[in-house]
Amino acid sequence: MQRALTRRVGVPLFVVLLALLTVPGDVVPGGVAPVATNGAAGLQLVGSASAAEEPTGKGGTLSPLIFGHRGASGYRPEHTLASYDLAVRMGADVIEPDLVSTKDHVLVARHENEISSTTDVADHPEFASRRTTKTIDGTAVTGWFTEDFTLAELRRLRAKERLPDVRQENTIFNGRYLVPTLQEVIDLAKRQSRIHKRHIGIAPETKHPTYFDSIGLSLEEPLVRILRANGLDNRASGVYVQSFEEANLRELRSRLRLRVHLVQLTSAGPTARPYDHVVNNDPQTYAEMTTPVGLKEISTYADVLGPDKTQIFPRDAAGNTGSPTSLVSDAHAAGLDVVPYTVRAENQFLPLQYRSSADPVAYGNVFGELRDLFTAGVDGVFTDQPDIMFAAREDFLGFTHSVAHPQAAAA
Repeated sequence: MQRALTRRVGVPLFVVLLALLTVPGDVVPGGVAPVATNGAAGLQLVGSASAAEEPTGKGGTLSPLIFGHRGASGYRPEHTLASYDLAVRMGADVIEPDLVSTKDHVLVARHENEISSTTDVADHPEFASRRTTKTIDGTAVTGWFTEDFTLAELRRLRAKERLPDVRQENTIFNGRYLVPTLQEVIDLAKRQSRIHKRHIGIAPETKHPTYFDSIGLSLEEPLVRILRANGLDNRASGVYVQSFEEANLRELRSRLRLRVHLVQLTSAGPTARPYDHVVNNDPQTYAEMTTPVGLKEISTYADVLGPDKTQIFPRDAAGNTGSPTSLVSDAHAAGLDVVPYTVRAENQFLPLQYRSSADPVAYGNVFGELRDLFTAGVDGVFTDQPDIMFAAREDFLGFTHSVAHPQAAAA
């Protein structure tokens, strides 16, 4: 698993503010114009030290990796180029686009194929007749679906904050950004790698692969084609393809011979199981998949486990966490790296002992939860606030908040 340690770069406050106002090329006409950035211009919030100067750990580089969950979704509407761009400038090593298909079989980044909560589609009367109810992974869902829109039609929509009651500040960005394609996310990662002089990986998640297969819009073939066209089909590319299902990961590894990192995602709960298991009458649950025997089987087609964080630190009836389970050590014994999801700073997402108050949207002691996960030995973490994880990682690795960074002289 590729790892790259980043460091903070001291910049004047006005430069930081200017950088945070900078948006990438998905801003709509009439919005703030993109500002060109480069490492020498001072808009770079984080950089990387010389690899020759880095102390090495497993795999030759340092961990835990910072996975920008849907970008920097704690600060921008998720799955927009602005969110991914900000995540990189906040220190993310990897940015995560969830992938769904359009009607014309273009892979785009959305949390779900139903888009009423993440776009302004409901405000477009020309698309009112496309509102419908479908069964997605056994659940009836009503709304508008990406597979009923061509890419050109999706371009008429604008992204909005998915959790407005939790992240009201993000709603000021509603209506500014387009729905990006996978290719645009890759282009951004490559561009940001050049700007910040460190490698930025991507972690595409295939959403509802069984469903998309059933309607003739398979996700796997176009994903592999795009990765290969961009020279990314290798372990050094920093690509981590994720799925909550098992069959499509096996297909990617065996039939399509994809060579990037494959991430088996798992859910908590004693009866939860992959949807392809449901369809194929396979009774195996995620709980069984994460036993030592199950983990060894996962290692035959994947090299990373992406568990719910509560599978590592279960919560008691009151909502507190205690000692970790053996999942991380069991996965490592099976040859798997471990990257749990999702760490968020708001109280409602934290264990009880780390909540700052009864206010569900106030920030709590997210540093405490991250420290627990780091101490448990995880290899990376998906987080909505990459800057907070960056600071937590510096604490964990013994850096002094960039004041006396051991690599500063070599940078």
